[in-house]
Amino acid sequence: MSATNNKVLPKRPYLLRAMHQWITECGNTPHVIIDAGREGAEVPRAYVKDGKIVLNLSEGATQQLRLGNEEVEFDARFAGVIHHVRFPVTAVLGIYARETGEGMVFSEQDLGPEPPTRPTTAEEGGARRPQLKVVK
Repeated sequence: MSATNNKVLPKRPYLLRAMHQWITECGNTPHVIIDAGREGAEVPRAYVKDGKIVLNLSEGATQQLRLGNEEVEFDARFAGVIHHVRFPVTAVLGIYARETGEGMVFSEQDLGPEPPTRPTTAEEGGARRPQLKVVK
């Protein structure tokens, strides 16, 4: 199967959902760090610090949580007032367990593929070498 037949999707929404599930099933509280300045980020501005906001995504802290491929949205109480929170998945900088600090920081590579480039003549004849990266 050639790469041209494969649909390449961004990894971030899948990694976010997987980490959220893992943290929750371990009995911990999932928190996300959001770039509050990202276009489309609708977060309570009073809680933004240095352009970022940390949000509790636990079942007890959110109502109608939806971890979609394009955006995350839910209702939550901030100082007793219900806010509708919505932000693009691209605004998520990381997810971690409040109790242990274990989690994942996302890189720009998790947003999706780079536009394809023409292979050089040396690359056309040989197989591509696999690449690994450290995930923290």
